[in-house]
Amino acid sequence: MPDVWIGFSSADRQRYWWRNGIVMLALAGVTVAVGLTARAPGRWWWVGGFSVLSLAIFVGTINSIYGRVLLTATGVEFRTFVSGRSIRWDEVAGIERRQRALRSGIWWDLRIVRVRGRSLTIPGTFTNRMMDAELERKQAVIHERWSRAVAG
Repeated sequence: MPDVWIGFSSADRQRYWWRNGIVMLALAGVTVAVGLTARAPGRWWWVGGFSVLSLAIFVGTINSIYGRVLLTATGVEFRTFVSGRSIRWDEVAGIERRQRALRSGIWWDLRIVRVRGRSLTIPGTFTNRMMDAELERKQAVIHERWSRAVAG
């Protein structure tokens, strides 16, 4: 079987870029407001703190937008903006769909549950659509690859 990439389409990446831009504009506004209203001695600590927080959120969002996984015959290769790792199929205990409720709404993503160690979120699989056919397709492809590798 040929290798399969799981990640966001270009339309999804563009949509998440717009959301990221809006969040970054809001954080920049908060940073400027704090810089203008904070007292002089502690002002730069507040501005620096909000700037570091904004940068961390920006890198995390870019990491999740451009992250993808490669499903091979031997396992799963995670490729993200800042890192990469591989997990063999025999280390996978299951594929689960996780739901998270945030202020911005309910979000779903896929996770690889490992036999030992913590679960890993699969990049390129989060969505806020309740019945997302693309997420269902990605879950089915990953589960099929895992089932074939474990059975064979």
